[in-house]
Amino acid sequence: MDDNTHATSTIDFSTVLAAAVHDMKNSLFLLIQSIENLSQTLDPENEQARNQVASVHYEATRLNTNLVQILSLYRAELERLPITVDECFIKDLIEDIIGSNALYMDQKGIRLDIEIDDDLSWYLDSELVFILVNDVIINAMRYGTSIIKISAESVDGYLALSIEDDGPGYPDSMLNKSHDELADFELSQGRTGLGLFFAKLIASAHSQHERYGSIELSNGGELGGSVFQVKIP
Repeated sequence: MDDNTHATSTIDFSTVLAAAVHDMKNSLFLLIQSIENLSQTLDPENEQARNQVASVHYEATRLNTNLVQILSLYRAELERLPITVDECFIKDLIEDIIGSNALYMDQKGIRLDIEIDDDLSWYLDSELVFILVNDVIINAMRYGTSIIKISAESVDGYLALSIEDDGPGYPDSMLNKSHDELADFELSQGRTGLGLFFAKLIASAHSQHERYGSIELSNGGELGGSVFQVKIP
C-alpha cells in the first residue's frame, strides 16, 4: 500500500496533461484537414451544408489555437517564453494566416484589406507571432461583419501590426484587462484571460536593448470596430 501511494504521489500531473494536450492538438489538426477536404466535395449550391462545414472548421481552428496556447504556456512554465528569432517578411506571414482561415472567410463573405509593403521584414519568432495574430483574426471573423483590415509598418524602431474589424468593438472589461501586467492576470476567467495573457507573453518575449514588445486594444479605427495592435522592437 505504501509503495503504491508513493508511486501515485510522484506522478507529475502537469506533464501528463501536457502530453494529452499535445495528442489532442495533433488529432484536431487532422480533423481540420478532413473538414477542408470535405468542403471541396460539397455542392456549391448547397448553401446550408457549406455554412455548417465552415462553422465547424472555425470552431475546430479556434479550439486548436487554445490547445497550442496551453501547451506553450506549460513549456514556458507561465513565466517566460523562449523564442527563436529570424528574419520574417510580414506580408508572407499574414498571407499564411489568411490561408489557414480561407474556408470560413470565403463562406462568410468576409473581405480583407491588407496594407503591408511587400518588402517589409522584421526579426521575430514567426511561429509565435503566427499564433498571436491568428487568434486575433479568428476573433475578428467571429465578431466582425464584413471586412477586416490588416496593416503593418515600421514606427520609431518598432514593427506596428494592426488588425481592425467592423464589429461592435471590445467590451470595456476586455479593454481594462488589456492594461493588466502579466503577473496580475487571472487565467481562470476563461478564454479571454488566456488569449490576452498569451498575446502579452508573446509580445513581451520580443525585446531589444531594454525595449519590449507590447499589445494595445482599442475601439474605433477606420472601420469603427475593434482595433488590436502588437508592437515588436
